[in-house]
Amino acid sequence: MALAATKVAGVRAAAVHDAASARLAREHNDANVLCLGARVMDAATAVEALDAFLDAEFEGGRHARRVDQLNALDGAAPAAGRPAAAPAAASGPWVVTPDTEISRALADELVRQQTTVQLIASENFASPEVIATTGSVLTNKYSEGYPRRRYYGGNANVDVVEQLAIDRVKALFGAEHANVQPHSGSNANAAAYLAMLEIGDTVMGMSLDQGGHLTHGSPVNVSGKTYNFVSYGLTAGDERIDYDEMERLAHEHRPRLVVAGATAYSRVIYPEPFRRVCDDIGAVFMFDAAHIAGLIVGGVHPNPTPLADVVTFTTHKTLRGPRGGAIVCTQEHARAIDSAVFPGSQGGPLDHVIAAKAVGFREAADPSFAGYAARIVANAGALADALGERGFRLVSGGTDNHLLLIDLRTFDAELTGKQAQEVLDAGGITLNRNTIPGDPRSPFVTSGVRMGTAAVTTQGMGPTEMAAIADFTTRILRGRDDPDAVAGVRAEVAELCAAFPPYPAGAGAPAEVAATGAGAPTPAA
Repeated sequence: MALAATKVAGVRAAAVHDAASARLAREHNDANVLCLGARVMDAATAVEALDAFLDAEFEGGRHARRVDQLNALDGAAPAAGRPAAAPAAASGPWVVTPDTEISRALADELVRQQTTVQLIASENFASPEVIATTGSVLTNKYSEGYPRRRYYGGNANVDVVEQLAIDRVKALFGAEHANVQPHSGSNANAAAYLAMLEIGDTVMGMSLDQGGHLTHGSPVNVSGKTYNFVSYGLTAGDERIDYDEMERLAHEHRPRLVVAGATAYSRVIYPEPFRRVCDDIGAVFMFDAAHIAGLIVGGVHPNPTPLADVVTFTTHKTLRGPRGGAIVCTQEHARAIDSAVFPGSQGGPLDHVIAAKAVGFREAADPSFAGYAARIVANAGALADALGERGFRLVSGGTDNHLLLIDLRTFDAELTGKQAQEVLDAGGITLNRNTIPGDPRSPFVTSGVRMGTAAVTTQGMGPTEMAAIADFTTRILRGRDDPDAVAGVRAEVAELCAAFPPYPAGAGAPAEVAATGAGAPTPAA
């Protein structure tokens, strides 16, 4: 009922369940339509809710910015007596032609990102420049091939853009060669395998249930179907990579390629043991840096590029660019990598995304990015400490990077990762369920969740806010069977997010940009 009502421009409908939620809907969100469900309240409670709603007045203040953004999305004027927010948050790269189903979905997603805490470890807030470039006229262009070696005409400007992206990412990683065309990290991995391997070759990678990625040989992924993967994992004691076991397996199975890297591992991955083993057995050393690319560039994780033959990564996550992938490698493997990307595994590159990658690489080259990367790690440590104090077990005992893997069983033995993800989502905390080492539950249910701090750090949050997020998380999970309790915490989450908007009204930029006036994101102090 409320969803249907809010499709009408100017309507802010609130579905409430008691007098308190009705009053808060009016005071904090300037709601102008009340939706009451007969299945969740009796007649007396409905009357109390209506009276509370009619007696309450919008408080304005910190809430005005949020409401004015909603008004701007609808093209409506701000409430009387309040200045209009600049329309940048609802125009430019944010929302396309009004009055379409897609525009409404985009507007709703903008509100979701502005009012809830984003803790998915693979997500971040790209700058307005990155977003705008992704939507540029380069989306119209076809440019199969590489700079100055295209199969289509009219690519002079595309050549400039792609070469800038190549040069910038080579400088970031200290690489001899770079390919910026992979559409994703998975595509980058697939291309690297295609360049270095023959079908059926033996490869070694980290096991999915120990923190590795699907593309590291999972039997449900094309990597596991195409190549003979042997998996290494963690020690049973400290839950860190078992380098001794990795070395033993490598000498036993003699893989042609060894993959380092992970998607759910919270500790430093040291490249030196992998390089030594690969030298011993004559294998190619590939490092999948998808999650930690930004930490590498920011100097808070060892750079594997000088030691690895091939490094693949995504351009979003901690690197904070557009969604996409890239590969850097030694000059020895340059031709094989380029041929494996195009024409080996992809057709025409996404020129608009490559341009956005170039913008993101420029932003990451700013000296302030090192401070941002350090704050990501500091926030992850603060969040880990706060969660540990509240009864959660951190896999491996903590974190060295942006990521936390949490075993829920010490907090509540009956609570599953699936349940936690769903109720936390309802409470305004977005994360994902995740398998933990030795998990007795299926990957669809799990005993753990994964958190990351890249996005909240972009917003300017710090250790104080990490403690608040840990508290919100604890209270939502403790009260997961009480919708009122969850709704109450969600209101507090929204207040926290209002103080750290990723795209403030009037600025059209992440909080760090608004604070500095710079074009590139500069982490807030």
